[in-house]
Amino acid sequence: MTDVPAEFDRATGVTASADGTYAADLGAGWVVGGGVNGGYLLATLGRALGQTVPGKPDPVAISAYYLAASTPGPATVTTRVLRDGGSVATLAADVSQGDSHRITALAAYGDLSGLTDDVATTASPPDLPPLEQCVGFGDAPPEFRDQAPPLMSRFDMRFDVASAGWAVGTPSGRGLIQCWFRLPDREPDPLSLLLAVDAMPPATFDLGMYGWAPTLELTAHLRARPAPGWLRLRHATRNVAGGMFEEDCEVWDSADRLVAQSRQLARTPRP
Repeated sequence: MTDVPAEFDRATGVTASADGTYAADLGAGWVVGGGVNGGYLLATLGRALGQTVPGKPDPVAISAYYLAASTPGPATVTTRVLRDGGSVATLAADVSQGDSHRITALAAYGDLSGLTDDVATTASPPDLPPLEQCVGFGDAPPEFRDQAPPLMSRFDMRFDVASAGWAVGTPSGRGLIQCWFRLPDREPDPLSLLLAVDAMPPATFDLGMYGWAPTLELTAHLRARPAPGWLRLRHATRNVAGGMFEEDCEVWDSADRLVAQSRQLARTPRP
């Protein structure tokens, strides 16, 4: 019997069509607001980059600029090798749809499986209640579920009640959202970490600022291959100015390791 790929793997799948060029089909189920989710796009682009240099399948650092909103349907990922030396390759990639250039990115790729030492950090994991004490999408009021974007049903998130008041109109004002996270049919890996850093609602929701917050730039650093099991995510913003805000994300695995970090600059939410 042939194993059926997980939904995430199907949705981020790319097919080599020429040297350094890959065809993708962006799924409608990954839409949020006025376009396709930035983390999903980063994972799709990242999958193409992972096939570009043999022996270096994993993103170590990747920075993407979102030039225009992507839409469901065919897309082309074009990759270039800028330098391939030692344990790290420096790559570039562009995503286009038709004649429209949607994303441009630079990345460092290597092999995270070669990192056998523990992740050492002075940071602390999110102070999350046990999984069974957190609330999921199914616990939200019907009016919230009816208006939620398709993206929200692509994964399982269990929110800390203390940072989920935005869902019922009572944000805490701290600019902090944290949750347990997993894909329903696969264990986490480096590519899914690229999705995870942009999976939660914008941290501005906890400031009472609701709506689609288009990403302008997103940078992710990956520290290790995550252990199996639930991930813990922490989104926070400290500054909203000039119609934009920054958002920092930490991703912790089931072994209490900080396996990914990101920062993005996004526009303040629009209805």
